[in-house]
Amino acid sequence: MRDANGPLTGIRVLELGSSVAGPFCGRLLADFGADVVKVEAPQGDPLRTMSKRVDGESLYATTILRNKRLVAIDLRSDDGRNLVREMARHCDILIENFRPGVLEGWNLGYDELSRDNPGIILVRISGFGQTGPYRERAGYGVIGEAMSGLRHLTGDPDRPPARINASVTDEITAMYAALGAMMALHERTKSGRGQIVDAALYESAFSLIEPHVPVYGALNLIPKREGSRLPDSTPNNLFASRDERHIHITAMADSVFRRLAEAMGQPELADDPRFRTAEERSEHADAIDDIIAAWARSHDLTTLERTLADAGVPASRIYDMADIYSDPHYRAREMLVELPHPKFGKVTVSGVVPKLSETPGKVRHAGGTIGEDTRDVLATWCNLSLEEIDALEKRGVVTAAHAPTPA
Repeated sequence: MRDANGPLTGIRVLELGSSVAGPFCGRLLADFGADVVKVEAPQGDPLRTMSKRVDGESLYATTILRNKRLVAIDLRSDDGRNLVREMARHCDILIENFRPGVLEGWNLGYDELSRDNPGIILVRISGFGQTGPYRERAGYGVIGEAMSGLRHLTGDPDRPPARINASVTDEITAMYAALGAMMALHERTKSGRGQIVDAALYESAFSLIEPHVPVYGALNLIPKREGSRLPDSTPNNLFASRDERHIHITAMADSVFRRLAEAMGQPELADDPRFRTAEERSEHADAIDDIIAAWARSHDLTTLERTLADAGVPASRIYDMADIYSDPHYRAREMLVELPHPKFGKVTVSGVVPKLSETPGKVRHAGGTIGEDTRDVLATWCNLSLEEIDALEKRGVVTAAHAPTPA
């Protein structure tokens, strides 16, 4: 490994985003070594009220704010916005996920920022994008998901559309935004200039239903909810075991289906005219799913897992968090990272994705308290003296936290 600090070491990122999409984008960059300074309101980012808390402290904040330096500034004040403008002069990337027009109203739009810093890359995350008739609509991830068509496809066919218990659309959009920032950085090496990255929640979710777009255009077919089954990919479904657990089995390729049939002790299924090819299996999906369901019901989950693994058939139990914590593969791949925390003593967060062989990312520290790095960042990025910072704090423009008492 050439560089333990990560491939983005030396890149400065100013994060103005709040809730999930903006901070998740900043976290991705911070994991790979970028110096990410998160600006939050003196009362804290709304994400600190999300998920479960212990003694008023958000457990979610320990992971989505990890690897960042935390600054608290009142952006509603002129002095606060002037501080951000000065900080933006010294950064490579600025991330925001306000409603379109908010930055411009604060005189912090791209035209103003790039005048002082031509190389700045402005990453803008919003519900519906920076242009178009819906640009000013309020939008959260789940609203973009509803508009994208993805929500229409989620859940069982005999029930209303369901949602997953995670901020999936926010995080997908953050990934696109981070990808856009990396492409803009690469372009800047040639042109010397930055640009705007415009990532919309609804478009990011819409991109996931790509297979259905040309189908509707050509055949006028509206896809519907299919529950646990993936249509036209058979067998690819969820099955119950004898001990009332669930396992998902995917054997859509002809060679894999033959291995499944042999593992089930029914090799003749692979030569059955109904199931011989992928197209024929999709036409008789109910029939083959019923046969597999009866077989699965006759075995405990662990037996099913072992039998299918030995046969080379892709399958997995439906993991819950207890399964994840006890699984050796998660530990071996460093996907559960235990960190010291001043209040909790220690906290476990998810690991870095993806894995780079030469310049890997790293979780260096957990997310901390509001304004814990205000003094250091304002002194180094804005060249302010401690007396000037103290004066700003007295006026309520900034918040500078004192070191917390260790657990």
